[in-house]
Amino acid sequence: MLFSQKFGGYAKAVSLKSLLHTTINRLRIPHRSKGFAAAMSEALDKLEADTAARKVAKEAEEEVIKETNRVKRNLKRRKWVDWKTQDEEDAVGGTKRAPFNPADRIKRKKCAILLSYCGANYYGMQRNPGMQTIEEELFKAMLKHKWMTEDSFEQVQIACFQRAARTDKGVSAARQVCSVKLPDDLDLKKFNEDLPEQIRLFGVERVTKGFNAKEQCNARTYTYTLPTIAFADCNEDIKQETYRISDTQLVKVRETLQLYEGTKNFHNFTSKKNFLDPSSKRFIMSFASSEPFQSPQGIEFVTLKVKGQSFMLHQIRKMVGLAIAIVRGNATATTLERALTEERLDLPMAPGLGLVLDTVHYERYNERYGKDGIHSPLTWDLQETVVRDFIERYIYANIYKTEAEERNMLDWLSTLHFHSYDTRRDEPPPLNDKQKNANDDDDE
Repeated sequence: MLFSQKFGGYAKAVSLKSLLHTTINRLRIPHRSKGFAAAMSEALDKLEADTAARKVAKEAEEEVIKETNRVKRNLKRRKWVDWKTQDEEDAVGGTKRAPFNPADRIKRKKCAILLSYCGANYYGMQRNPGMQTIEEELFKAMLKHKWMTEDSFEQVQIACFQRAARTDKGVSAARQVCSVKLPDDLDLKKFNEDLPEQIRLFGVERVTKGFNAKEQCNARTYTYTLPTIAFADCNEDIKQETYRISDTQLVKVRETLQLYEGTKNFHNFTSKKNFLDPSSKRFIMSFASSEPFQSPQGIEFVTLKVKGQSFMLHQIRKMVGLAIAIVRGNATATTLERALTEERLDLPMAPGLGLVLDTVHYERYNERYGKDGIHSPLTWDLQETVVRDFIERYIYANIYKTEAEERNMLDWLSTLHFHSYDTRRDEPPPLNDKQKNANDDDDE
């Protein structure tokens, strides 16, 4: 015991002596020729000088980075124009540049706009070069009425434009909401006169500075209007004009739709999604069917209404397509259960004609800001009458007329038996980082 204590003390002494020598060597202290205080003072002065030098070098590096970023920003903008030379060239051609008017520099504030449109003749909502889209028509009218500048028209991010949900080719929207910076004085009547009759802007509301139409939207409701003959037994030989759905068949439709409710994995109801992709999971709050009604052409229709947090590309049309196949007898409820597992199944996709973005919901935003005395809740109650009239006149009327003349649903029903409703041989591409993080791609 005594030997152990003495040996331990000796080891500590050796270690301490070694550490002292190491420290002295690092500081380069000539411990024999100088006193300790002088050597330590010299080492501290050198350390301070090194610190100051590093600080100067860091400041110089930061200045270089700032200058580089400044150059990059300038390169992204339009090239500088030599106005003197430009004016001389224009004068030769008989034109003259209009003088700058300070009144054109208008202060703009973040607003939410209520938009309705029939998408039958358009290639979707989102702007696409060379394509006729809803946004292109909207931006052209905004530029004409000076709701946005030329720079904003070329690059809408400058005006902080954002849509609540994208709509695909031919898909209509009853109550689409977009956020954008707009001036205070707006004349909706004159603005709508410069829009095609299939597009109307019905309301503008001031919103918070950080409002984003897509990020603040906590739910979306879509409707799908279709003739009831879609739910007839696949072995029946009937006419669309005379078919009337039975109560038993309607109950079966509603029970099938309810199977989608809840949080489930919908990788089979879109394209290029893997079962392990987190964004394949979606929450369906409700999925129901209306009572049957007749169109002006005498055809019986029903409207399916689905509400969810967000939807993937073609998800609703595939959900409707499989529900129709189950009710008709082309598939069974077991097929739907398998489709929500990791299996990859061959599922049909219903036509796009009857799909409509019905409502985008902002319950959380309304609860927090809708009663603060500054901002109005985004419920659009005051516009409901004119919106409903537009929906019936342009959106639903187009669905009824097109279905009666072109029989889109009947043509599609004739292809249901070609689907196997079984495992597909092809495999989805492997997940990449972008797909793993893409959980907000509302793209119906």
